[in-house]
Amino acid sequence: MEKKLTYEAAKSELTAISKEIENEEISVDELAAKVKRASELIEFCQTKLKNTEAEVTSIISRMENPDNG
Repeated sequence: MEKKLTYEAAKSELTAISKEIENEEISVDELAAKVKRASELIEFCQTKLKNTEAEVTSIISRMENPDNG
């Protein structure tokens, strides 16, 4: 069973992929797969940030208006 991906793990993996690309450590054969994985990680991070923002906004709203929660 795959461990659940966290924002921090995704960011770390993105950083590693970016460094490999910048340092030309990735072969042409691996490049497409790495770029695809990076796009998946970026999408995951964007979704995680949006969901976290919505959750925090909701919590703050309930704290400011406890009678409406």
